Amino acid sequence: MKFTPATSPAIPVARPGQPGQQGDEAANPLRTVLNLLDISVWRVLRAVLLGALALGFSVGLAATSAWLIARASQMPPVLTLSVAVVGVRAFGVGRGLLRYGERLASHDVALRGMTALRANLYDALARGPVTGVVGLRRGDLLARMGADVDAVGDLVVRSLVPAGVALLVTAGSVTLMWVLLPAAGAALLACLLVAGVLAPWLAARGSRLTEARCAAARSEVAARALTLLETGDQLRVAGRLDGDLRRLRDAERALVAAGDEGARASGLAAAIAAAAQTCAVVAALWLGWQAVEAGTLHDVNLAVIALTPLAVFEATSVLPAAAIQLHRSCQAATRLAALLPAVSTASVNTTQGIPATQHRDSDSLLSLDNVSAGWAGGSSVEHMSLDLRAGDVVAVVGASGVGKSTLLMTAAGLLPPLAGSVAGTAAGRAPSAGGPLFVAEDGHIFDTTVLENLRVARGNVTADEAVQALTAVGLSGWLAALPDGLDTMLGSDATTVSGGERRRLLIARALLSPASVLLVDEPAEHLDAQAADAVVAALAAHARASGEAVIYATHRLESTTIAARVVALH
Repeated sequence: MKFTPATSPAIPVARPGQPGQQGDEAANPLRTVLNLLDISVWRVLRAVLLGALALGFSVGLAATSAWLIARASQMPPVLTLSVAVVGVRAFGVGRGLLRYGERLASHDVALRGMTALRANLYDALARGPVTGVVGLRRGDLLARMGADVDAVGDLVVRSLVPAGVALLVTAGSVTLMWVLLPAAGAALLACLLVAGVLAPWLAARGSRLTEARCAAARSEVAARALTLLETGDQLRVAGRLDGDLRRLRDAERALVAAGDEGARASGLAAAIAAAAQTCAVVAALWLGWQAVEAGTLHDVNLAVIALTPLAVFEATSVLPAAAIQLHRSCQAATRLAALLPAVSTASVNTTQGIPATQHRDSDSLLSLDNVSAGWAGGSSVEHMSLDLRAGDVVAVVGASGVGKSTLLMTAAGLLPPLAGSVAGTAAGRAPSAGGPLFVAEDGHIFDTTVLENLRVARGNVTADEAVQALTAVGLSGWLAALPDGLDTMLGSDATTVSGGERRRLLIARALLSPASVLLVDEPAEHLDAQAADAVVAALAAHARASGEAVIYATHRLESTTIAARVVALH
């Protein structure tokens, strides 16, 4: 059946390559994801400054100690050594304090950024289409929201801050050496460039070849481990447990092999850095000795020139790891950016189908105009037009796989339409702001109380409202049998309730939502005929009493008698 809606302003849809997309950010996933970190530049600069001071104190400690030991060997008056003695103590104590402060500052930036990134990702996923998520295994999604977010956050602590510290410390150290002996300063600069540029470049080049394999292997391990943890008993009964365990071990071996391959590049970079440090010390000794022989350098300063490079190269020793972390963060950002929705509500005023300037009836809560719904591989529902007003109850029927859920997800804004437009006063708004709410068949039940699970829909749900909603869906007897009533803990993902109880609990949550349109997928699943009809009747009564609209997808023709209109998909 086909229903032609009235007209109302359309919701703008932007796709990659169309106006409304920011090309630079789309082409640079790291920049896109870094914007979600909400990093304060001043906090990063503070961490860099503290790190530079801490490492500068290490260089100062080495230089001052070398001068003090060499000068003391000449047995001068003790007062001539007092300033150096105090300097050694100050550099030694200050180095530890500043290092502690740098760790606090850099980790504060990273942890704040990770928290903001996860919150912004969840918010973006909740508001946008789910095309980047629904095709992922749960373990892969868990790896992205866990390890990949950590990898992006580590960019600050393990890449940006060390690079900034190395730049400041090497500049100051080369200047010090140049003042004492220009030739030694030039030699130190050349060796620092080898250790600070060539070694990180080789490390980054090696990681570029292995990091993608490591990321894929980590996701594979997480996905298979989660599958075994959640469905181990079922796999054992089906005789597939040994095979899945074997595949998990294979994935672990692939991860170890990828890590070993990346370690070779890291080892080569470390060897180059060590060789550069050795060359710097040898060059400083040789040049310094020549200067002492020529009378252009005081013999005490020879110790300073020889020992200072040993401390300076601490700044560059972390740069190969920083380069690897940069590439790892880029890979993680690419995987996270793939989760972000491709639909922008701030894009230009055009849609696929009808112009946005075409007028629609403002009384329409949700209108589908010639919509084709489906995934990237092709549409499963074509040329669907439907108009929903306050109090409407519409049933969508059809066999499994015909596209009922896809149509509801498109109407809810979770999937962009392949053609046509979705409009109306509820379209484009979040459920909390009166927009449409898609009630999935496998919606999540949280490891908390019954009342808090219902408050997922609306945070201020009272106990009386919760009881009324549970009674409406036929769970009054179940609630009365619970040991602590609404305060009973449900366990992780409703492991303590049956499939029918879980389904009705999700429907009760939807009834408490401020959404103006409820799109319910298979409300009668796991229920007997009588209970199924009662749930559908509760949805219809709620719509007619509250002025909301309800669309429910079902394969039971018996439950369609309650609906005012029926859409049959073939």
